[in-house]
Amino acid sequence: MPLAARIDVAPSGWTAALAGIARAVASAKSVGAPAGTEGFEGGDAARVAAEALLSGERRAVFLGNEAVRHPQFAALHALAQWIATETGATLGFLTEAANTVGGYIAGALPKQGGANAQAMLESPRKAYVLLNTEPEFDAADPQKALAALAQAGTVVVLSPFRSEAAMQYADVILPVTPFTETAGTFVNCEGLPQSFNGVVRALGESRPAWKVLRVLGNLLDVTGFDYDSAEAVRVEVLAGPVAPQLSNATDAPIRVSAPAANGIERIADVPIYHADPIVRRAESLQLTAAARRAQQVALSADLFAGLGIQSGDPVRVTQGEGSVVMPGVLESTLPANTVRVPAATPAAMSLGAMFGTVKVEKAVDLSAGQKPAATAGAA
Repeated sequence: MPLAARIDVAPSGWTAALAGIARAVASAKSVGAPAGTEGFEGGDAARVAAEALLSGERRAVFLGNEAVRHPQFAALHALAQWIATETGATLGFLTEAANTVGGYIAGALPKQGGANAQAMLESPRKAYVLLNTEPEFDAADPQKALAALAQAGTVVVLSPFRSEAAMQYADVILPVTPFTETAGTFVNCEGLPQSFNGVVRALGESRPAWKVLRVLGNLLDVTGFDYDSAEAVRVEVLAGPVAPQLSNATDAPIRVSAPAANGIERIADVPIYHADPIVRRAESLQLTAAARRAQQVALSADLFAGLGIQSGDPVRVTQGEGSVVMPGVLESTLPANTVRVPAATPAAMSLGAMFGTVKVEKAVDLSAGQKPAATAGAA
């Protein structure tokens, strides 16, 4: 895909970069720039991007998974929405997973007085129920998630798999089936429901998760747990038209932050073959090139040169109280002073949040008898 302009900045500079494009759009149209973007003028690349959006025949602004996971996502969303509106573009999202929209349609969001997953982990609860999630891999900050689970009085895990980590924090593990052994419905990013049936019988005494939850609700005399089939659940969730419920609009205020002045920043994508419990356990997928890349630390050109290493040399990344040693490789497209340490991997369990500052240094290769090298940078 040919590019008209490319802006590479560390995560702390993402809101500032979008603010620069917004101000370039405002200048080209002779309209007022959005409040909160004052002082964040973009360079030539921002002007080229603005011109392309204003003159293009079919225009769209998309936010990807990295943006959705970003601590300043609300501001990124608001800026992208302003740019799309002013340029006549469509605003869209590259969704996190196949049923992301289905989760919204089903109401899997905190209600009045409720809390989202991040809030539940930042303010630890007495008890947790985990459904088809492995916090050591799936949480944005695995160390915070594991600490919250460790202090809980009760942790109930509903999962098709028994993991080593779960054996440490779970008090009860209830075996539920993967999606291949039950009926259900996905709602794709266009709002189209796609139903399916299980392709094989449930293994052993495992049961579809909706059945386990129904029985738990019945035992606790909770209303709304009277479903007899997955179809009954689908009929209720999709009782009304789906399309009117789909909206990418936000009323979040625009708050732009200046890029970090110093420190090395972590970029943490979720590799394709580490995205869920099934692919993480697929031995064949873990032998692919994509999976092997997830076991490396990718360094920007300036850091790679500063460490004085060769491709594959061991590199230590420290974040907070945790650290990990992985082979270091050059990724020339990374912004300066950044490292890519993938999330959702066994190595990433030792680190903190997906975004933040880290310390990077050449590690000692005991097999080669090397001495420690100087640190390239610190938080």
